[in-house]
Amino acid sequence: MSRNILKSSLLSAILNMAFQIFCRLLTFAINIFMVRNIGRDVLGIINVRLLLLESTIIFLSREAISRASLSASSTKQLKKCSWAQLINQQWLTIPTCLCISMICVQIWLHIMLAIEDDIQRQQYNKACYAVALACLIEFCAEAPVFVSQVFCFVKLKVVMSTLQILVRSTVFLWLVFNLDASRAIHYFAIAQIASALMVVFGYYGFYHFYIVRLKEYKETRKKHADNTEYHKLFENMDDFEFMGVTDLLPGVMLKKKENAINKDLFTFTLSFAKQTFVKQILTEGEKYVMSFTPGLTFSEQATYDIVNNLGSLAARFIFRPIEDSSYFYFTQSIARDVKLENQEKAKISEASKVLENLLLGITSIGLLGLTFGQNFSHALLYLYGGANFVADALPEKLLRCHCIAIYFLAINGITEGYMFATNTAKQIDKYNYIMGIFSIIFIVMSFVLTRIFGPVGFIIANCINMLCRICSSCKYIWDQFKPVEHKPLRGLKPGTLFSIGLIIAYGICYYSKLKFSLQLHLLVGVFSGMFVLLLWAFENKSLAKQVWSYKTKVKTK
Repeated sequence: MSRNILKSSLLSAILNMAFQIFCRLLTFAINIFMVRNIGRDVLGIINVRLLLLESTIIFLSREAISRASLSASSTKQLKKCSWAQLINQQWLTIPTCLCISMICVQIWLHIMLAIEDDIQRQQYNKACYAVALACLIEFCAEAPVFVSQVFCFVKLKVVMSTLQILVRSTVFLWLVFNLDASRAIHYFAIAQIASALMVVFGYYGFYHFYIVRLKEYKETRKKHADNTEYHKLFENMDDFEFMGVTDLLPGVMLKKKENAINKDLFTFTLSFAKQTFVKQILTEGEKYVMSFTPGLTFSEQATYDIVNNLGSLAARFIFRPIEDSSYFYFTQSIARDVKLENQEKAKISEASKVLENLLLGITSIGLLGLTFGQNFSHALLYLYGGANFVADALPEKLLRCHCIAIYFLAINGITEGYMFATNTAKQIDKYNYIMGIFSIIFIVMSFVLTRIFGPVGFIIANCINMLCRICSSCKYIWDQFKPVEHKPLRGLKPGTLFSIGLIIAYGICYYSKLKFSLQLHLLVGVFSGMFVLLLWAFENKSLAKQVWSYKTKVKTK
């Protein structure tokens, strides 16, 4: 396998950022439409209850299997784990999803706070089953999704994800516009199933086309030697063992006397599974608290969700793609069961530099969000929801607090992601207990702080939780790199020139917020942001050039 893992990881991060920006813009447009035409109660049921059900089922069913399989898919590990076993492993998501769905649906229907409106409750009950069915359908494509990750089909994932959200949004909006808008929850359920079917047909359709063309290419390789585009599509694919789309089905590639499931891989998956539950609680903790306790109405939950989505823009379309791509890079570059001093020095040096640059980049983004978010929260919320939405001081207070959480979220995503990518099974089991303690503390703090500070208490609890996790993962990184004399944690320290620029920009934007009109205030923010970015690029010339070079390659890759 001679594919450039670092290049593919960076390309994946860039394309996924573009995709996430598109998704957020589309989601915000739909939210605005729903707030103004359907009502916040329906928006709260869909965005908090039903999407929480979807994320819970998908994350708990996929996360452990996917992460363990990606680690086992490296060249060295494939000698111990065959492709047949890896494919079988992906199909375990379906029985896992079925079991988790049966439990979750009953919890969502009978244990979470009841919906008072009879019509909404009837639609909600059916929608819970429909969401679970959509998750089950989507996992039928888990094998081709996994193969796409391993063989660096970066654009395929972005295209399929874009089509998925386009189908879901188009079906939902068409039904709401052309039929009865009061049945919006019911239409959302239909849209979920339609988008899941699109994912399955899309992935299998692509591989049916690709495998046929790959066979033709291998047979007539010399004829296509001068065709650059044709060569790029099929180069470095000699280790692609799939001879037909049926090879992606369970048991098809299995050899005689070969175990259907690799025991070591299954054990490794169980280690990840222990932390998956805890990680989901830490990620969606505030929504679970809202759903199980009578503190907020559905309308208030919708308001919090809108502000939370605005506040977590960076996490969704910048941090998450970087985290996913960096996790894949580190799993392929660093062996889990071998000390760094005993591994190839060139790879360790490259991995250390990549980690340092990642920390420097996401820390800088977090500080930008913190600086400009304090002065532009009111303007952003006004443009989003109008004067009535910002009449109450709560939305602005929530968004400003989110900007503080962004800084911690940025650092935690990379440091914890690196730790999970390089931990041994024993270390993962040990950290599961620590994560369990963090989750209990987080839930207790959320419950207590929301009673004192209201919805802002969720964000305060999350900041404290992130800080604890950052300290734990940074200690691991420091201890691991200490014997090889690399210091990737230096990336956490922003440059002096960049820091001075942020302070100046904060002062200018604060003054413009008090003295200037909204339009002029936004214009001042644009120029201040450009000024700070230029200072950062000047102070980090080599990194800026590297990022720009990969960005320009996206069009030609």
